[in-house]
Amino acid sequence: MYQKRFKHGTLKLIVGDITEIDVEAIVNAANNTLSGGGGVDGAIHRAAGPSLARECEKIRKTRGGCPTGKAVITGGGDLRARYVIHTVGPIWHGGEKGEAELLRESYSESLSLAREYRIGSIAFPSISTGTYGYPLERAAPIAIKTITEHLDTYTKPERIVLVLHTLDAYNTYLAALNP
Repeated sequence: MYQKRFKHGTLKLIVGDITEIDVEAIVNAANNTLSGGGGVDGAIHRAAGPSLARECEKIRKTRGGCPTGKAVITGGGDLRARYVIHTVGPIWHGGEKGEAELLRESYSESLSLAREYRIGSIAFPSISTGTYGYPLERAAPIAIKTITEHLDTYTKPERIVLVLHTLDAYNTYLAALNP
């Protein structure tokens, strides 16, 4: 575990299971249809129970899902977290199709929704670095820069946790935080 203080809050890096984190909101690295899937998305849907699937279905019917780079919010169902912020990160296509900007938007839009809902604490996974194939060493600096700029500018959320699935991911994010 590593923690660093910024002007308006703290950023913590941990290795763990995002469904077990004690925060007001967790971020789901979702797909466009919000239908659950593999990786962190599937784990969150399984842990949250059927109410999450019902809320995601309503969003699909009213909005058609969630575009890449955007975010939507639902209740947390059976999770410890009160909310789940679903964001769709980009699929890696070699870095020439706007992936960096879309990844930045995924983090930024999630933080914007958290501010709108006055959420004080939020946990993020490493968005797009699993099934979507975004290289960790390219994703980590984007996530860190977006989150640290937020913590130097806004007061909510003031506690942000990056929950990494592996020690390798943790070390990559730690290096991006402390270059």
